Amino acid sequence: SFPVAAVGSAQIQQKPSAETTEGTGITINCSHPNIQTNEYIYWYRQLPGRGPTFIALGHKRTKAVEDLQGRLSVAADRRSSALWLARPQRGDAEVYYCAP
Repeated sequence: SFPVAAVGSAQIQQKPSAETTEGTGITINCSHPNIQTNEYIYWYRQLPGRGPTFIALGHKRTKAVEDLQGRLSVAADRRSSALWLARPQRGDAEVYYCAP
């Protein structure tokens, strides 16, 4: 298995890490209980030694994240979101961030 880390800012709550095996789907959850009605949820990932890169933007419902072979889901109350990676590879062992 390999680590898939997730971190966020003070008003964002994410588990510090999650592990999966190559090709086994994984969900990375993010809690943002203080999000405002008009705010979007931004997801980023960061390769080792590089700055964060934008990967997805969510407001409500579910959308495909084709670059990662996955999807981004936003809860009906918008207090949380989840990034699902269908078939993660070792190259996906990066840090994933979410932020409003």
